[in-house]
Amino acid sequence: MPDELLHRPFTRAEARAAGVTSRQLQGRQFRRLHQSVWVWAGHEMTHDDHVLAARLATPSRARVSHLTRLQQLGLDHGPRLPLHLSIVGDHHLDLHDVFLHRTEVMPPCDDVGVSGTAALIGYAATARVVDLVTVGDWLLHHGLMTMPGLLELACRDRWRPGARETLWIAPYLDGGSRSPGESETRALLQFAGLPRPQVNVRLADEPHAPTTDLWLPEWRVALEYEGSQHFTDPEQVRRDIGRYAWMRARDVAYLQVTSRMRAQPRALVIAAHRLLVDRSYRGPAPAFGPTWNLLFERAPRRAVSWQPEPGSPRLLADRQLR
Repeated sequence: MPDELLHRPFTRAEARAAGVTSRQLQGRQFRRLHQSVWVWAGHEMTHDDHVLAARLATPSRARVSHLTRLQQLGLDHGPRLPLHLSIVGDHHLDLHDVFLHRTEVMPPCDDVGVSGTAALIGYAATARVVDLVTVGDWLLHHGLMTMPGLLELACRDRWRPGARETLWIAPYLDGGSRSPGESETRALLQFAGLPRPQVNVRLADEPHAPTTDLWLPEWRVALEYEGSQHFTDPEQVRRDIGRYAWMRARDVAYLQVTSRMRAQPRALVIAAHRLLVDRSYRGPAPAFGPTWNLLFERAPRRAVSWQPEPGSPRLLADRQLR
């Protein structure tokens, strides 16, 4: 066999062209992944290999889509299985750990998969609100999607599953977020009824002024998401010590948000509220009712319950829908 077929899945036709007979494929040297798709038994499959195998087992017009396409673009989020592909027409295939979505019209795509915008819309049909905020922020931040492009596609194809859910979630997205932790923390505060923080703001026009993850300027409160590197990387620890010393010297109150705190979202919100109150915040206390619960449910297809500001993405989308 050619060396390249020892390191990836291949079709029966490729094996035949390499001189491998059907009887040999039935032996212990190979294992079948899908109908007419095989792999050398000694090859350790990666996630990309599984995606390739699914593509080889489906018609060439199928495209990688939904969460699988987002992961293919570099997103580290959500379950890896089942794999998601989309195809035009009423095509039925029963493949292990593969979900083949049928659609009337293929959304924008390349030779491999749908665009990041189209993948988000497909994902929105079943995803929780908090996950959509995280994924939408990631796409915007990495330049794989634009807000005008998202609204245009969702409005044009509002018949498509996930389109109306995407229009609902659009006002909550912010491409300034640099990590999923920042995005999730911002959403927790907002859905609990606390003020929406600004994202990645430079705290002063000074040479050594730090940038904070989430900023509530009226109360001079900063929320800093602390990933694992903040505890394991000596250089990062050194920078953190200097940043927090700068904040204390300039009357900036801060809350360090860890992964463990994110695992207890109510406690995180209460801690943020307590800090705001210490800084003379007199607004509503956190509310853990229907709006809060919505954060952990699938995005609704209905209109949002709040009034958008003039020129906001939500208002523009409403106008296009009419």
